[in-house]
Amino acid sequence: QVQLVESGGGLVQAGGSLRLSCAASGRTFSSSTKGWFRQAPGKEREFVAAISWSGGSTYYADSVKGRFTISRNNAGNTVALEMNSLKPEDTAVYYCAVGPRRRDGVALPRNRDEYDYWGQGTQVTVSS
Repeated sequence: QVQLVESGGGLVQAGGSLRLSCAASGRTFSSSTKGWFRQAPGKEREFVAAISWSGGSTYYADSVKGRFTISRNNAGNTVALEMNSLKPEDTAVYYCAVGPRRRDGVALPRNRDEYDYWGQGTQVTVSS
């Protein structure tokens, strides 16, 4: 069983930065894939970034590549999303998620159906 709690959302101007954090607990969290998704009003939830259970591999959506950075702490019970050069199109509710562990070298999941646990979401609004 995994519990996830996101924090760090807010209102920022275009070009600004925010750091989202997801505090997690649970027996299998430290050995699970962690991901961030976002969902804007009227749109499907979309993949943003993922990090392997060990933190050794990351994967980003093209829309955020070079601007966002996903990371985890050494214990594996916190996952963060550093967002820089924010754009109005980044406005959405951001969710952290946990999926099954992948073997080293295997591509990280990017589909929402591959993730098993979700946080409550945190709102990010970027003004122009």
